[in-house]
Amino acid sequence: MTGKSQLLNELDKENKKEHNLDFKLLVIVYLSIFIALVVLLPKIYIKNEIYYISRDIGKLSSEYSVLKEENRFLKQKVEYIKFKNQVLDTVF
Repeated sequence: MTGKSQLLNELDKENKKEHNLDFKLLVIVYLSIFIALVVLLPKIYIKNEIYYISRDIGKLSSEYSVLKEENRFLKQKVEYIKFKNQVLDTVF
């Protein structure tokens, strides 16, 4: 019986002991967090910049296509006015 009670007493002592973090483990955790931030923050920044630049490129591309179509329409108007002037000049 004393063997069982001795084992139970030792188990209770082990359970009551505080398990604190040692300094080495704390430094490793902080260092790993710091390294993760150093690696991930530039990646996030670069992805955001790529997103905003591609958004601007899309906007400029759509504006370019609208201006190109407007230029085509204006060229047609100029050709029509030139033709009209040439026909009117030959009539008078």
